[in-house]
Amino acid sequence: MAITKKTLRLVIHGRVHGVFFRDSMRHEAQKLGVAGWVRNCSDGTVEAAVQGEPDAVDTIVRWAQRGPQHAHVERVDIEPDDGSYTSFEVIG
Repeated sequence: MAITKKTLRLVIHGRVHGVFFRDSMRHEAQKLGVAGWVRNCSDGTVEAAVQGEPDAVDTIVRWAQRGPQHAHVERVDIEPDDGSYTSFEVIG
């Protein structure tokens, strides 16, 4: 029986640059077995794609809604994504 993977695209708004958001998210994703990527965007947001078992993806989304210690997350836009990932990388 195949395990259904959940894949989402996140855009995180708030004070999320310069607070180790990307590296902290990579660490959390690796702990949870979530694949995908995270990057800073020029508009001050952080964008990420996350893929894995539904419970693990839900956990990383909850983490993204608060972020690391010095972040101030205002909101997270969430939409389905159709990528296919094997590891979690910081890409920009």
